Amino acid sequence: MNLQGYGHVFSQNPLNRGEKERRDEAHLAKMAKDPSSLFLPMRDLNLLINTNTEPSLEWVDQTQLNVRAISEAPIFLGIHENRYRYAVEVSNMEYSDKSLKTDPHLRFVDVRTCGEMLSNIESGIAAQARMQLLWHKKYRFCSVCGSENKMKRGGQARKCTKCDSDHFPRTDPVIIVVVHDGERCLLGQSRGRLQNTNTYSALAGFVDQGESIEEAVAREVMEEAGIEVKNVKYHSSQPWPLPYSLMIGCHAEAATTEIKMDPEEMTDVKWFSRSEVIESLNRQGDTLKVPMQIAIAHHLIKAWAYSEGI
Repeated sequence: MNLQGYGHVFSQNPLNRGEKERRDEAHLAKMAKDPSSLFLPMRDLNLLINTNTEPSLEWVDQTQLNVRAISEAPIFLGIHENRYRYAVEVSNMEYSDKSLKTDPHLRFVDVRTCGEMLSNIESGIAAQARMQLLWHKKYRFCSVCGSENKMKRGGQARKCTKCDSDHFPRTDPVIIVVVHDGERCLLGQSRGRLQNTNTYSALAGFVDQGESIEEAVAREVMEEAGIEVKNVKYHSSQPWPLPYSLMIGCHAEAATTEIKMDPEEMTDVKWFSRSEVIESLNRQGDTLKVPMQIAIAHHLIKAWAYSEGI
């Protein structure tokens, strides 16, 4: 099995997530104090990065945490190169910008920028750390009875201290699809970051409860563009840590071609020719820009433009 997939950013996490190890919380606590274990400091959901010649995650050991008097319980990420890896939340006081000035290459970076700076392997770890830490921040209290939840399995679960309900980290499935009718593909602008620009992306939306991937593709395209589709094909997937989505990339053929856009959700939806898309991918066109390579949309559009298995 080729785990490298299509080389998407955030999607090549090398960690062994330690299913067996998570069953023994005393062992995880012991390894959190082991001199060989490594910790990834995070502040306000941003990750500590060494921005030297080749930017990388800045892992620290227990000694460095003790020097800064870090008291937060670490979240176990997994094992890599025979070393246990944890994410740990730090405060502005413990890791202030002033204290980081002793090394001009160290700074806290948001996860999207990490995706642009780091290797795909390290960006995958960054995505996992950010998604898990955010989930713990948001789900401190039980959704059943409102009592406090306690972290379990090294951070892979939380358990209510009153009713014993178990809670597990969420992942939101999102379909993202390039619809085509031969020599044209359908791209759009949703309300928000892309509106009032000449950047167009693949259509996307959350999968509803009780809905298959194929059904979600058909529904979202109909809702956003008024286009019927057929022959939905899976392409690849990408974890997206903003906040905790899994992008499920697809291609689909258009069964109809007349656009009936929903103006409440979209600012524009258009058909673009293959030549226009290829010009944009080569950064030569003026009428169309496609998303950057950090996004799975870029790779779905590129695959269609060069007919890679479509």
